[in-house]
Amino acid sequence: MSTLSLDINCQFNGFLLSLKQDLKLKGITGIYGHSGSGKSTLLRIIAGLNNQATGTVKFNDIVLLDSSLVDTILSSNGNRRKKTFIKPQARNFSLVFQDNRLFPHLNVRENLAFAAKRCSHSRLKVSEVLKLTELESLAESSVTTLSGGEQQRVALARAILTEPKLLLLDEPLSALDQNSKNVLLKMLINIQKRLDLPMFYVSHSLDELQQISDNILVLSKGEVVDYGDIHQIIHQLNYAGADSDSDLSQLIIHQQTSLALPLKVNYNQPEDNHGLKTLLLNDLQEIHFPAHLIKDHSTNKQFITTNDLNEQVNLRFFILASDISLCLETTNNSSIVNHLHGVISKIDCSNNNVLITIDCAGQSFFANISSYSLDKLLLKEDQAIYMQFKASAVRTFIT
Repeated sequence: MSTLSLDINCQFNGFLLSLKQDLKLKGITGIYGHSGSGKSTLLRIIAGLNNQATGTVKFNDIVLLDSSLVDTILSSNGNRRKKTFIKPQARNFSLVFQDNRLFPHLNVRENLAFAAKRCSHSRLKVSEVLKLTELESLAESSVTTLSGGEQQRVALARAILTEPKLLLLDEPLSALDQNSKNVLLKMLINIQKRLDLPMFYVSHSLDELQQISDNILVLSKGEVVDYGDIHQIIHQLNYAGADSDSDLSQLIIHQQTSLALPLKVNYNQPEDNHGLKTLLLNDLQEIHFPAHLIKDHSTNKQFITTNDLNEQVNLRFFILASDISLCLETTNNSSIVNHLHGVISKIDCSNNNVLITIDCAGQSFFANISSYSLDKLLLKEDQAIYMQFKASAVRTFIT
């Protein structure tokens, strides 16, 4: 597995980006933080577009930046080793910006052909990338006539054709409507898997990152406050803002349960006529959700399918903590579909709001209740509890 090692400082206009972190280059790594936290600056340093940074940047064993000087005299004229800085074009990284930066006088195919010429040992063909990015029908179109989403697909295709070792994406969906975002997010996931291309994806939207990222790097005020598995980090961010002295206090999010669970596929029975699908929590407990969540509305086909009895298909989803209610006893006489049994592992109080963490089948679930409900139910840690939530409370960003 490739690794990007960062030990850098970059100061400008009173802002300091200072971080030391080793990042695994596998799958998609999300970079998250509030505005001004240093996300875009970090991408520009990695790409080599910022020459103000000091410190070291290493891609595996290749030194991309080393600003240190050696005191030892290396030659008779007293010269010392100069700063190591690999130019952007020599790093073989591709950066996709918020604005697409296409050549307006060229059509789609010509824009891609220009990028392909930059790759001296090209393995990918323009025709292959047109198909991968679903641009075949637009190949001869002028880029100025395309929609914003289509232009971003051309920018993505152009970046892929340089066959980079790392793809950097700086909020590429920020100016797009929800449908265009859905198309691009699904496409990024497919491209990453098909080409085994590591990606860094900057976004203000935690919902976007929850759907596509394997790991996430969280920045605040120019520093790393967390890095790790996407679901675990989101759960840690649930406590952001509770402690004003915490590094996470600036990263208040919608408290939620973030999971990826296998989809239950019944090969012996017809499709459920109630419009529900099922996720497997364990052998005894299941989660039901609306079937339309995994349907591509443009084609009316499921975008999560399986053709192999042994293939496990996972769905990433989240449930807002405010959508989960707690009760001391379970009941079947309710319109609420999902009822789960667990044990309270943590109670976190902030003013009159209470965040309850429940361990259920080895997974952490989060429920937000009032201090009144906490006292009324006499809840305490290690207590058995029942959770209930509607099928519609199960959400995905890609719909």
